[in-house]
Amino acid sequence: MPKEEIRVLGIDDTPFDKFKDKRAKIIGVLYRGGKFLDGVLSVDVDVDGTDATAKIASMVNNSKFKEQLRAILMKGIAVAGFNIIDIHELSEKTCLPVIVVMRSPPRLKEMVSALKRLGYTEQLESLEKAGKINNAGKVLFQCAGCTEDKAASIIEVTTTHGNIPEPLRVAHLIAGGITKGESRGRA
Repeated sequence: MPKEEIRVLGIDDTPFDKFKDKRAKIIGVLYRGGKFLDGVLSVDVDVDGTDATAKIASMVNNSKFKEQLRAILMKGIAVAGFNIIDIHELSEKTCLPVIVVMRSPPRLKEMVSALKRLGYTEQLESLEKAGKINNAGKVLFQCAGCTEDKAASIIEVTTTHGNIPEPLRVAHLIAGGITKGESRGRA
């Protein structure tokens, strides 16, 4: 079990209009365990693009918080529409475990079908490469750069209010608040 105050970065994207917006913002929230907010990061990525992995890696690696971080938590593998994150590449580029947390099983067949139909081969490769979906109580997860047991324990330590890790819940609230003027909905 990791320390209760393990420093993790929770990442979520801001809401966007898929018909109008060409870019979306990614919000990163630095947390000590599931109790203390220590910082906020952000970066812009292309809607339905292929730049999320590189942009998030750069955001993390160039942050003053980098040396403190022990893991990256993501709310889903896709941001800004179909900008699919290659979690193994992100883990390698940052030298940190990457854990994708999901409330429910993804609709993989529909995603694969849509990516093929749109000709998004790079995104499809990243999706297929992500690996096995595991269970951690009330959430599901995929991980890169750490064991499934370590990922499950990080999820447990960082979950203090509700079913998802606090860094992801707060990243979601901030993302909605800065884009829509106020936060709403479940993380």
